[in-house]
Amino acid sequence: MLLPLLMSLLFLVVPNDHLIEWKPTARLTWEDFKGSPDYDSENVALTNTSIQLEYGYDKSSLEYSVKCRFDKTKSWVKIKNDDVLAHEQLHFDIAELFARKLRRQLREYKFNPKTVADDVNTIYMKIMEEHHNMQQVYDLETDHSRLEEKQAEWAKRVESFLGPGLSRN
Repeated sequence: MLLPLLMSLLFLVVPNDHLIEWKPTARLTWEDFKGSPDYDSENVALTNTSIQLEYGYDKSSLEYSVKCRFDKTKSWVKIKNDDVLAHEQLHFDIAELFARKLRRQLREYKFNPKTVADDVNTIYMKIMEEHHNMQQVYDLETDHSRLEEKQAEWAKRVESFLGPGLSRN
C-alpha cells in the first residue's frame, strides 16, 4: 500500500511547467520554444504537441480527460519571424481540433464493458493518425509558412472550427 501512495505523491510533485495547455486566449511566443534546434533539419522551427488521454471505467461507465499540450523543451526555432510563429501556433491549434474530435468521439461512444479498453485505444489511434496526416498536409500545402495565401486559408479553416479571434494573420 505504501508504494502506490509514494508513487502517487511523486507524480504530484513532478513539475510540468514545460507544458502549455491549449487555451483560446493563450498564444505561443518565441520564449516558449526552449528546445535545442535540429540544425540538420530543413525546418526553421518545430512545434511539439501532444494529445493526452487519461481514462478509467467500471462495469457501467467510462470517465476520461483529454488535454492538448505544447512541450516547450521539445519545441525549437532557428529563424524567428511573425509568419513562422503564426505557422507554429496553427500546428498547436490543429492539435486542439483533434483533441476536440477525440472528446466528441468518446462522448458518442456506446459503452461496452467487455471491450471498452480496446475500443478507447482504437478511437485514440484513429484520431492520432488523422491528426498526424493533417499536420503533414498543412506543412505541405503552406510550404512550412512560405505560401502566404495558403497559410491564410488554413488559418481561416482552423478558426472556423475553433472559434473566432484565433487567427493571427
